[in-house]
Amino acid sequence: MILWIILCVIFAFILSITLTSFRYWAKKGVKQSTILQLWTENIQIILQLVVPAVHLSDVYKRFEDERYVGSCFFFMPYLFLRDPELIKQVAIKDFENFVDRFQFVSADVDPLWAKSLFLLRGDEWKRMRATLSPSFTSSKMKGMFGLVKECAENFVRFFEKHRSETESVNLRDAFTRYANDVIASAAFGVTCNSLEDPNNEFYRMGKKAANMSGFWKNLSFIFIYAFPKLSKMVGCQILNKEAERFFRRLVKDNIATREQNGIVRPDMIHLLMEARKGKLKHDESRAMDTGFATIEESSIGKEEKLQNLHLTDEDITGQAVLFFFAGFDTSSTMMSFLAYELAVNPDLQKRLQREIDHTLQQCNGSLTYEALFKMKYLDMVVSETLRKWPNNVVVDRTCTKPYTIEPKREGEKPLHLKKGEVVWLPMYPIHRDPKYYPEPDRFDPERFNDENKSKINPYTYLTFGMGPRSCIGNRFALLETKILFFTLLSKFDVTVVEKTEIPLTLSKKIVSLAPSNGFWVGFRPRQGDSR
Repeated sequence: MILWIILCVIFAFILSITLTSFRYWAKKGVKQSTILQLWTENIQIILQLVVPAVHLSDVYKRFEDERYVGSCFFFMPYLFLRDPELIKQVAIKDFENFVDRFQFVSADVDPLWAKSLFLLRGDEWKRMRATLSPSFTSSKMKGMFGLVKECAENFVRFFEKHRSETESVNLRDAFTRYANDVIASAAFGVTCNSLEDPNNEFYRMGKKAANMSGFWKNLSFIFIYAFPKLSKMVGCQILNKEAERFFRRLVKDNIATREQNGIVRPDMIHLLMEARKGKLKHDESRAMDTGFATIEESSIGKEEKLQNLHLTDEDITGQAVLFFFAGFDTSSTMMSFLAYELAVNPDLQKRLQREIDHTLQQCNGSLTYEALFKMKYLDMVVSETLRKWPNNVVVDRTCTKPYTIEPKREGEKPLHLKKGEVVWLPMYPIHRDPKYYPEPDRFDPERFNDENKSKINPYTYLTFGMGPRSCIGNRFALLETKILFFTLLSKFDVTVVEKTEIPLTLSKKIVSLAPSNGFWVGFRPRQGDSR
């Protein structure tokens, strides 16, 4: 009897998914993969048998003549946008119809995570974005320059002192520790050196908080999305509970200490405390160019009348935790891909080192914020890394009010989107489309030289998202990456070693991009003058 009940439940689940999710877009007249393909692909993703980025690219290529197609991911239907002009329309021109991101977790289940800017919705998101936006301007990043530079110098100093550690470096581990120290210092006001003290509490809690991969984690995402009330009852949440308690206590104690003792430190906690007092305003009248990948803040982020949101300690903690998530994993992964590309392209590395040496001479041996962001070739290398290996393979938008995609091509009909339907903007497939980037698998910084970058369609470069809901911390990510590589390459060559995998094999275990066998290179002290 029990066996029959189980079989009936499984059959009911299969029938429900087939009749709803897998036929969702077909019933609206949208082209999509067959039901068999959708079943196969979803099972492969859940069981970690396929690289998610490769799956998305396959869907993208399967419908090369379409502006949009229907599909499902983790059994959740979404509309896959392929056309750059349609992406522009959804993400920028008609943004008011797509203000929200897909909210996979509710405040009832995971209140701290749900309070982050990433998942806030509607007017609440607008007020929070406008309140936080002045904390991420170019001038505020300049204020944090010294804190980040100190972390980069500590990183390089460790490898200068421990030469045996340079023969074969696990980049993901090393750069995660650097990113941890940068965030601890620049966001939380905590000083640590995670290479010298590998088991410090901040790093241990950070690893717990940032763990978002694995088969059971995939199932927990589906469970939380599908059964929020039951998830709350059984205590299932995204953020590790021990890590959550640590960050809550850390931020609360930090704020209390600063308020009691009048401590001022040029970090994110201070800026959020100032935002709570309504003292932060946009000051970009003389903002400098911080690189091709930098996204200009939208009018929503600059709207002063929205900047009156009272930030609670819970709000500040939520944003600080989001800042940690964004910097800990995505930034360290970006830096790992960058170092890998330099190792396998030594001629490009030498050219970059010549620019570094020249800049050091111009600065009399001490790097400045202005000099860092005047380095054209460094920006070209970083921009190409983000093109070939974007931080996310896709970003989403949720329809917040009824919207119609009007027909543009022969055979198309008006597509009426309902409130709550999700659209996807595919970063990885577009960045690897030879129509926009010839020889897309080749690492070529010259795509972003002064002559070529003006020819790039901006809606085919989505590394930090697009429009008002783009990544608010993009300037900070570029700052910490450029400082580190400037400092590292002034002292070391990044080299291929026996464990370096060429080409990389992408992992099937996580949605974002990462190699299945890790990043391994060597740090060899530079000999003589590379010029």
